Amino acid sequence: MNKITILWVDDEIDLLKPHILFLEGKNYEVIPCRSGQEALEELTNSKVDIVFLDENMPGISGLETLNEIKQMNASLPVVMITKSEEEFIMEEAIGSKIADYLIKPVNPNQILLSLKKNLDHSRLISEKTTSNYQQEFRKIALDLSMVKTHQEWASLYRRLIYWDMQLEEIEDAGMFEILESQKIEANNQFGKFIDRNYADWFLDPDGPTMSHTLFKDKVMPELREGPVLMLVIDNLRYDQWLAFEDTIASFFKKIKEESYYSILPTATQYARNAIFSGLTPLDMQKKYPDWWKNDTDEGGKNLFEDKFLGSQIKRLGLDIKWEYHKISSLKQGKQLSQNFKSQKNNDLTVIVYNFVDMLSHSKTEMEVIKELASNDKAYRSLTQSWFRNSPLLEIIQQAQAMQMKLIITTDHGTINVKQPSKVIGDKETSLNLRYKTGRSLTYDEKDVYVAKDPGNIHLPSINMSSSFIFAKNDLFFAYPNNYNHYVSYYRNSYQHGGVSLEEMIIPFIVLRPK
Repeated sequence: MNKITILWVDDEIDLLKPHILFLEGKNYEVIPCRSGQEALEELTNSKVDIVFLDENMPGISGLETLNEIKQMNASLPVVMITKSEEEFIMEEAIGSKIADYLIKPVNPNQILLSLKKNLDHSRLISEKTTSNYQQEFRKIALDLSMVKTHQEWASLYRRLIYWDMQLEEIEDAGMFEILESQKIEANNQFGKFIDRNYADWFLDPDGPTMSHTLFKDKVMPELREGPVLMLVIDNLRYDQWLAFEDTIASFFKKIKEESYYSILPTATQYARNAIFSGLTPLDMQKKYPDWWKNDTDEGGKNLFEDKFLGSQIKRLGLDIKWEYHKISSLKQGKQLSQNFKSQKNNDLTVIVYNFVDMLSHSKTEMEVIKELASNDKAYRSLTQSWFRNSPLLEIIQQAQAMQMKLIITTDHGTINVKQPSKVIGDKETSLNLRYKTGRSLTYDEKDVYVAKDPGNIHLPSINMSSSFIFAKNDLFFAYPNNYNHYVSYYRNSYQHGGVSLEEMIIPFIVLRPK
């Protein structure tokens, strides 16, 4: 391994001999210089990893030398060392993007700490993160064999997301593969948990909050304390929320971070209609047949969300002023942002924002998006980039100025599908890749959660003999006809509708304006 080379610039360099000997004993190479001019000449001839730079020197000052160094090599870390604690010197140095700032007299351990912070930082974090995950891996593996409740599953999923985002920072391929295998095992076990428990949740007072109970359980209590902006960002996974949480933190303080469970199918027409109606799909079909459409019906499936919301607000006896907006394009987002002050007298403003959903569909259909969002890390990054530059952030900033409470949630998540599962159905079978409904479905039972009687999980039947099947883990359904082409087209695309931690356990966040 090559030695790290330090260029140390100080007009009293001879007095620093003990420090230099200390560093050389730690296997660092030190090049001593007595002036800024000598340091600049040395930098043209030598490869240096870091510079220690005295601020107060005759001739070219430390700050002038710093500026010259940054022009020569902007990425070279420079640690400024000074006797002065004057604020303007600190500000000048920090403004010039120094790596660290030390006040004389410095001791050898201070120097060593600064070196490790600037040169070994990534390695030390990587080693610590890897070590911590190795310990956590054993705990998660043990917990996977013991988890029994919906609360425990939500907690375990958040732990997996945490490590997913920690390991992405250090880019340790080996550790990442271990985590991926653990996520697959978690989803396998979660699928079995859903097999055993999902149908019972609808009648269980201790069951989780689900799509059709979200408004009553979690949104309605927040309406008692002033105006609320409720954002439903379609297709938003828990990890994507975490990716742009810091951006929102500039304007809002988080007061609640919870999760709830999307109903099955984890698809917009079922889950989002359930949020706004406060009803299961089966009850929507019975109570509002003109507003509900089954998979095989013609026409848009989410055209009556505002009417569903109005009926729920009335049914709950809420005397509030409210508005609903759906944003499906940049133009619509900008228009709402420009006119957002008109919402100031509302008790509740609901915005459905469709970008993340469109992004997941674009990944399937457009090669450039496939490359930009090739994995979960890239998918998060793309979502974060969109959010920081979107009209939605402008709307959130205006909501802060108007002292509105902010709720951020979604209708369902999404999963990167990897493996095909063969299914056969008639021409009336629905088209979604993660769930199918129809008659005479043929499928591999180990791959699916089955509802032979859809009414048992509060879903409507298209006809008397219809059933539903839901793909588990990262599977997607493929027909035998033109199988290879179909599989290669959809593999590694983001889909929703099935049974997975990513699709079913989704964020519900409440924030107060700062």
